[in-house]
Amino acid sequence: MPHSQRLGPRPLPLHLGTALMTLASSESAWRLSKQGSPNSKPDSPTGSPESSPITELLAGIPAGGAEQFEAALHREIGRRLDRLAAGVLAYRDHPVHRDLEDPPVVWSEGNTRLLDYGATHRRARVRRTRAVLVVPSLINGWEVLDLTAEKSLLRTMAAEGLRPYLVDWGTPNDEERRFDLTAYVERLERALAFVGKRARRSPAVMGYCMGGTLAVAAAARRPRRVAGLALLAAPWDFHADKTGRAFLLSAGPMLAKLAETAGELPVDILQTLFWSLDPWLAVKKFGRFLGMDQQGEHAREFVLLEDWLNDGAPLAGPVARDCLIGWYGDNLPGTNKWVVGGKRIVPAKIKRPALVMIPSGDRIVPPLSAAALVDPKRGLKNATRLDVPLGHIGMMASGRARELCWTPLIDWLKAR
Repeated sequence: MPHSQRLGPRPLPLHLGTALMTLASSESAWRLSKQGSPNSKPDSPTGSPESSPITELLAGIPAGGAEQFEAALHREIGRRLDRLAAGVLAYRDHPVHRDLEDPPVVWSEGNTRLLDYGATHRRARVRRTRAVLVVPSLINGWEVLDLTAEKSLLRTMAAEGLRPYLVDWGTPNDEERRFDLTAYVERLERALAFVGKRARRSPAVMGYCMGGTLAVAAAARRPRRVAGLALLAAPWDFHADKTGRAFLLSAGPMLAKLAETAGELPVDILQTLFWSLDPWLAVKKFGRFLGMDQQGEHAREFVLLEDWLNDGAPLAGPVARDCLIGWYGDNLPGTNKWVVGGKRIVPAKIKRPALVMIPSGDRIVPPLSAAALVDPKRGLKNATRLDVPLGHIGMMASGRARELCWTPLIDWLKAR
């Protein structure tokens, strides 16, 4: 079946506009600053109102060299814009696409499916192996957990004798567009019950990102169905570190209203929130991509990751409101005020063993937010903390993910 046209990086006009406006402003600032050049005010003392980094830069330009500098600046702006455009086009035209076949579906409800990754390896088919319910985020898809045959946490878990069951949330249908977080946690609990019945004992639950937050709620509500909790970069205290989140916090109420009116928060809006964490990320990463061997492994992994990032599902309107207002606005989980189906979710009351993995380089979930789950006063009471020198996505896709994240995670799960 032919692959659809790539849309990324999404939203493309925002990424291109950010680069164009920022680079063009450099040229405008230069032209305005020429009027205040220290060459025309030689007596201006350093530190005076006229002194600034730009005036110090101008002071270093030889007399008569301003025109050459302006021409060089103009060329560099053009070069950077051309490089961004060429990188995006190279990505869009790249022949690589994810080609792994999904494992069997063993349970479904609405557009949510449960995939049995134990079927991908004979060692995981033994009934006595530990079943693990794997819960990804509702925002980005699960494919980052199974990117290629060689770089797949799920297939590695199966090869090591575990039996992973992956929750594929799918794209919300008409009914699911009315779901709030309680509805999704209750669906997760039904998937959990199915796996427990099939495995004949309670499975462990592994949650990644937002999936970890949902997993905590399920464990608090149904503790007997959970043998242990493995939480990877799971946000909990949403006010622990607000660095770089001004746009999200200020726009949250407006976006929640948009989602309520439209019935969902579209993918491009979600991608705008990620853009706000680092507006120049696309410029930097597509410039690097253009310099890669386009037939090499690094380029292949870049394309697959970028496809995953740009192919998420919209967020149901009530879920968007719960997250933007309840989590980011009011910090309900971090203050023990998050209520799911009438039950207040208090991590300190969960007695099941837990592993909390915190990537120190995470820019999506601040480490301080995830660390709240192991706080001595309010966190999980039977938890092991493991800090890993990786980023949020790097836990799944970097060259050191297997060594630093997957191996200790699998060892902990097998020990349960």
